[in-house]
Amino acid sequence: MNTSPSVRHLAWKCLLRWSQGGIFAETLVARAAAEHKLSSADRSLLQAIVYDTLRHLSWLDHIRQTLRPGKLEEKMRWLVLMGLCQLFILRQAEHAAVSETVRLAPQRVRGVVNGMLRNAVRRSQEFTAGRAKLPLAMRYSTPAWLVKRWLREFGEAETCAMLEWNTQTPPVYARVNPVNPPAEIPEAWEALPHLPGWYKLHGALPLEALRAGQVYVTDPSTRYCVQLLAPQPGERVLDACAAPGGKSAAMLAATGGELNLLATDVEEFRLKPLRENLLRAGGKQVQVAQHDWTRPCPVEWQGVFDAVLLDVPCSNSGVLQRRVDARWRLSAEEMTRLAALQLSILEQACVAVRPGGRLVYSTCSIDREEDRAVVDAFLAIHKEFSLEDEYLALPHREQADGAYAALLRRVK
Repeated sequence: MNTSPSVRHLAWKCLLRWSQGGIFAETLVARAAAEHKLSSADRSLLQAIVYDTLRHLSWLDHIRQTLRPGKLEEKMRWLVLMGLCQLFILRQAEHAAVSETVRLAPQRVRGVVNGMLRNAVRRSQEFTAGRAKLPLAMRYSTPAWLVKRWLREFGEAETCAMLEWNTQTPPVYARVNPVNPPAEIPEAWEALPHLPGWYKLHGALPLEALRAGQVYVTDPSTRYCVQLLAPQPGERVLDACAAPGGKSAAMLAATGGELNLLATDVEEFRLKPLRENLLRAGGKQVQVAQHDWTRPCPVEWQGVFDAVLLDVPCSNSGVLQRRVDARWRLSAEEMTRLAALQLSILEQACVAVRPGGRLVYSTCSIDREEDRAVVDAFLAIHKEFSLEDEYLALPHREQADGAYAALLRRVK
């Protein structure tokens, strides 16, 4: 007899563990898939249930509370939410979404779970139509404080469009390595208009091409900081927060691998895979080193780099579509803490830029406190730098991840 847990049982366990805090949904899904040796189809279903339950959490919880006002045992709450996700978001057949979910419930509450889910099916048109009338935070499952912040910064139209974008499942994108391209492009890959070498992937990941360094899975938004930095062949370049190496690989691709590149990361265990990634990407003069950029720039690196790329730790507010649980980890206090950290890192890393050289400050946040406000605070202290250009990529406009990048020039 097969005693392995079902995919829905695994999804329920992942959601319960996630609700306890301290671990990302992505990690939970990956661990469950590996431990139980799930097929590609089963892993996709597991990921869809877990991710979309979290992506639409507030709206699904609103439906749950409408169906049965009052408190529900936490384990049963997550089971019902998972069932509602299958019905309303994944649009699975009723017999699969309801019957298989109800089967997981303990006998003592099976009737309650069954009644709630079948009632949800009967009232599906009511709940779907009523969603547009709910407050934005509930409609789009985003913390109310963040919605208010975006309304203040971007206005209602932009905020609504961005919230809607963040509820959708993100595509998988890849950039072909021009230094080492694949022999042929699969027909299933969809070329991105106006972005030569970029593709939207459909179907299984091209594992062999990834291992060979022929393609790199990354979002198109990562190109903005590299374009602003504009590395040139033969330049000495520092990628200060480099792992896993996506932006370094893009710089190598832009220069035919002809960079004198130093890639650093705060975690030593990331250095070996980082170096391997960069060598596969076509790097010829590549060094990797461990360094914590909240600490002073080492003497031997001071004032010697033509260009520095500084992609700092951030709130991920521009990538809430892709990082499904990030919205539930965020707080205004955390953004303020991060902004202080970002300024500290920027002040240490800027010392590595030679006179006349340039630095790009980059985040995957769209929040001004982490972006332009950090740059302005830096420039107020460091008169030897000037702002030459900047770009804010709002995700719904780009149809990709959100990001920010600012080009700073050391004028003396």
